[in-house]
Amino acid sequence: MKKVIYTEHAPAPIGPYSQATEANGMLFVSGQIAIDPSTGELVQGDIEAETRQVLENIRAILEARNLTFDHVVKSTIFVADMNNFGRINAVYAEYFSGDRPPARETVQAAALPKFVNIEISVIALAD
Repeated sequence: MKKVIYTEHAPAPIGPYSQATEANGMLFVSGQIAIDPSTGELVQGDIEAETRQVLENIRAILEARNLTFDHVVKSTIFVADMNNFGRINAVYAEYFSGDRPPARETVQAAALPKFVNIEISVIALAD
């Protein structure tokens, strides 16, 4: 059975999808972009600020299910410009520290929602 997860501490979905769904002991977090949930506005400036907001949105969704980044087993990063990989990776490492980071792929995309520079989705163990 599928359960929808929602928190006001992350951006509301901008289409027909959920912030996250839980099924069979797994939490599937939809791709998050750099929207500040308190204002509904995009965080703009540098890629580090955008990446940090994306990861804070993911943190809020994980916390809505009493989970942390340690529960994440897989992440997918979509970037508009692969030249930002190192800068994104530095911020990402602040959230996924330690010797057991999740599996991950990073893909350059031609365009992302609202023409942002980064989108990240994750899968976490919910049991």
